[in-house]
Order: sequence, then C-alpha cells, then structure tokens
Amino acid sequence: MERALDLAQRLVRTDTRGGGERPAADLVADVLDGAGFRVAIHEPVPGRANVVAYRGPDGGRVPVTFTGHLDTVPADPSGWSFDPLCGDIRDGLLLGRGGSDMKAGVAAQVDAALRAVRERPATPVQLVFTFGEETGCDGAALLDGAALRPTDLLIVAEPTAGRTVLGHKGTLWLSLTARGVSAHGSRPELGRSALAELAAAALRVHGHDGWPVSPTHGPATVNIGTFRSGVQPNLVPDRAEMRVDVRTVPGFGSDEAAAEILRLCGPGVEAERIVDLPGVATDPAAPGVAEAMELLEPGSTRRPPEYATYFTDASVLTAKLGDPAVIVYGPGDPAQAHVTDETCEAAAIGRTADALTALLLR
Repeated sequence: MERALDLAQRLVRTDTRGGGERPAADLVADVLDGAGFRVAIHEPVPGRANVVAYRGPDGGRVPVTFTGHLDTVPADPSGWSFDPLCGDIRDGLLLGRGGSDMKAGVAAQVDAALRAVRERPATPVQLVFTFGEETGCDGAALLDGAALRPTDLLIVAEPTAGRTVLGHKGTLWLSLTARGVSAHGSRPELGRSALAELAAAALRVHGHDGWPVSPTHGPATVNIGTFRSGVQPNLVPDRAEMRVDVRTVPGFGSDEAAAEILRLCGPGVEAERIVDLPGVATDPAAPGVAEAMELLEPGSTRRPPEYATYFTDASVLTAKLGDPAVIVYGPGDPAQAHVTDETCEAAAIGRTADALTALLLR
C-alpha cells in the first residue's frame, strides 16, 4: 500500500489542472522504466503527453491493459479548505484535486503492474495513461493505434469506490447558436434579439421530460452548461451561444439526441458537435469477464451489471485496442469527482492495487 499511496501523493502534488500533464507523464514513465517496462511518451501537444508502457513477449494480444488519465479538472484554491495540490493524508483520506478522479487509480494500476512482474517476471501487461480526458478524451484520440497492442480486457481506473462497472453512457456536447439583428438598446424594435430567442429555446430543452430511459444504462440526460450573449446593455445582441451536455444511452445515440434538441430549439438554431463519444457496454457473459469481476470485487456477478453516468477514455481506446471487454474499476469515490475539497480513502488505494495484482497474476 505504501508505494501506491506515495505515488498517488506525488501525482496529486503534480499540477495537471486543465493541462500540463507532461511532468505527471514523466513521473509514471520513470517508475515503469525503472522496473524494466518498455515505455514511450507521446507529446503531440507541447506540455501534454500520453504514456504507453508494456512488459511481456513481443507479438500477440495482451491479456490486460490498464488505463487512466493524468489531467484533472480545475480547482480554485480560494474555495478549498486545504491546498488542492497538497497531497496530504488526514484522517485516513488523501487530500487534493485528482485524489479520486483519478490519480489514486493511476497509482494503484502502476503499483499492481510492478508487483505482478516482480512476482512473475513473464507477466504481460500494458499501461496507457492519457492527457485531456476531462475535455473529451483528447489525448486518447491522438494516440497512434500502431503504438498499442490489442488486448482482451481493458481496466479503466475511474472512481467506482471499488465496484466493478461494465461501461458507461455516451456523451454528446453541442454548441447551439442563434443569430439575430443588432440595434440600439433604446430602439429594440429595430433589431431581433438572439439572446431572447436562444433563451426561450434553452427553457424548452431544460423543461423537456421525455428523454428515453435504458433498462441497462438508465436515463438519457441533458444539461445546459454555458450560455453566452451580448456585449453591453445598450446593444441588441445579434448572436447567442449555449453549450449542452447530453449523456446518451443504448437506443438513443448522438444522432437521435442532436435531432431532438434541434427540434426543441426550433428553426434558426444551428448546432455544432464539440464532443461525440459512444457509450460502452460490456456483456457480463463475455469470456473472462465474470472471472475478472469476481477477482476485483467478490460477489459482484450476483447483482445486475452497473454502468457509469460519466464518460471514459474507453470510448476512444476500445477501437484502438481490438475491441476488448471493459471494466471500470478504481479506488476513488465517484461522489468526490470534480468537487471542492476532493479526497480519496487512502486504504482503498492499497486494496485496489492488491486486487489488480491478483488479476494480472491470474
């Protein structure tokens, strides 16, 4: 546990809020390189890097690939009761941005890989750590598939509180724009307010309660996250833009979601897709999945499969890894993701590393 926890603390203390992941990539790469892994750092954007590490024989499929992201969402220290980059342990909790989402998970995966190859040097394992996941899996999208080995099982270290989760909803981010006619604020009748038109559309989208519900993934959801319009009060705004986050489910994909939102907005509203990520759904009856679930969380196969509401890099990586089964499994608490004063149970990091080690050795 000590080594995994120490690495988690060092990662939290490495500032990757909204970018700058290269130092975190160097940190995990150095640890893996020192243990004899073949490590490559990919930096397609200055200061932003992915890490791909492998240990095992050349050629063929890898039984297990671990993945996690190195970036975090922003954290303004003025709203926190402790330094978001402190990485301290207090009352059994790891403190800091990324503690749960998801530097603790990355640390547990690295530690498990090191322990497994130390106990059985021939153990094959691949690790893929990415940048820019929080803004739409940017780093995973830029990974060259030729740099990756196909795999049978992909373990994503997103926060699940130690539960095995077999996938997640899809994600569609739309930019919706309305255009009007500018005029002096004292003569609004000479113009047409794009703000007013789009605000009315926003209320129709927000108030809609007919989104479909999947028997496996739950309800599709829609959130209006941003709204921008206007320059100053004495000018009729001729442009307005809002951005919408849609979580799609089986049977209601991004095409259906975009069409329904445009219908609700009405004529004259233009849509641009900013992020479009498919959902993930692993069949619990697929070969090896039940055994892996029981190793990671004993008893988990006796309940209905669970699917997360958030997206993960699996949306992008599965196609590049030969369409493996996916299990989302990490030590972080999903309720702690993106919150002020983010924490992670310190002991959970060691438990997760133990379970992942057992999986690799099996």
